[in-house]
Amino acid sequence: MTWLWGNFPLVVDLTLNHIRLSIIPIVLGFVIAVPLGRLTLTSKYARATMITAMSLLYTIPSLPLFVILPAIIGTRVLSDTNLIVALTIYAVAIMVRATSDAFFSVSADTKQAATAMGFSAWRRFWQVEFPLAGPVMLAGLRVVSVSTIALVSVGVLIGSENLGYLFTNGKQRNNLEEVGVGIIATLLIALLFDLILVALGRILMPWVRVDRAAQRRRKRAAVVAPIAAGDAAPVAVGSSASAGSGGRS
Repeated sequence: MTWLWGNFPLVVDLTLNHIRLSIIPIVLGFVIAVPLGRLTLTSKYARATMITAMSLLYTIPSLPLFVILPAIIGTRVLSDTNLIVALTIYAVAIMVRATSDAFFSVSADTKQAATAMGFSAWRRFWQVEFPLAGPVMLAGLRVVSVSTIALVSVGVLIGSENLGYLFTNGKQRNNLEEVGVGIIATLLIALLFDLILVALGRILMPWVRVDRAAQRRRKRAAVVAPIAAGDAAPVAVGSSASAGSGGRS
């Protein structure tokens, strides 16, 4: 805590820049991945090709990618643009599979019903497929969020100012307090982003809460019904036996 209070302005600046460098790739990765994931519905070949390509993209090591990108997109080696583009590539690589699984989870009967009701393809996508695929996409986006926040720290090796600076500088000076502050700050950012995504999911997809509540009620009913039936059975037997003895007497 002594080191933190003595270097608080530095930690705040690095944290804010870390957040900025994380938000942009997460948003861009989601926007790019949604249409790509939707394309995987066209055929099994398209899905296999897309998923394989994204898996190969994610296997590219980050440092070589940081070095190659300036030659491809014409930026400076120490530019934050290289980090944002690289992290966007990784975000898309993860998110495409999640969006593909999300759209595949939408029932074909539901889509056919929407078409029968006169929905155009565009309207069916936005009002039926996209909302129903939302929970699965949200799960993928939460994974992308954590992954991106962790990878931002690697950008310090190409001159980016973020919490990764506390790791490298603390290691060079053998200052465990500095490294610890960097780790805790990174974890807090990841937790904050995850909470925000969960809150947005609850606000934008209220039907998910209703469906989960209905599932819980069905589970409780499935557990209570056999117990209630077991408690009621002896009463029924006893009453019938009494009726039978009364009849004989």
